[in-house]
Amino acid sequence: MARAWQRMLSGRRLDLLDPTPMDIEIEDIAHGLAFVARWNGQTQGDFPYSVAEHSILVEALFSRMYPKAPVKWRLAALLHDAPEYVIGDMISPVKAAVGPDYGELDDRLMAAIHIRFGLPAALPKTIKSQIKRADKVSAYMEATQIAGFSESEAAKFFGKPKPELMDGLEISLRAPVEVRNDFTARHNALLKELS
Repeated sequence: MARAWQRMLSGRRLDLLDPTPMDIEIEDIAHGLAFVARWNGQTQGDFPYSVAEHSILVEALFSRMYPKAPVKWRLAALLHDAPEYVIGDMISPVKAAVGPDYGELDDRLMAAIHIRFGLPAALPKTIKSQIKRADKVSAYMEATQIAGFSESEAAKFFGKPKPELMDGLEISLRAPVEVRNDFTARHNALLKELS
């Protein structure tokens, strides 16, 4: 039988087929996401644009778009791609080719992550769609600033965001250790606000 678990740097053993909240650590998530490249690594710059950096941006955009949203939904926005610390970031065409098994694995991991940090296993549809809207703004910014898309091409795939949503936000490519530390710090700040 094939091994279906992964040893994490924290020492935890995460069962991918039956993940439990007790085996989830934010340091493992932050470390993994800081080393997972978005856009299959096809971005300009000396460092890959990581899922951790993207997650920080999505949470910032979500907070701008929904300033009255409770802190728990801002935390959900930060963690929206957290399962990718284990399963990587697949671009949408690859997810479609893999089929429903990818989505089921992602859902199981996300439920365990949410429960670990005090969120509902499944987010309300409204919140999920609000986070998706922030995610699309982020995708537009990434596509046009670092992934080589023209503005019209990016608008076709992700929609053209209002300029004020992006005002003052810039895509930055940084060393994984910096991104990991910032992701962890943002997570801890949101958790502190929750308590």
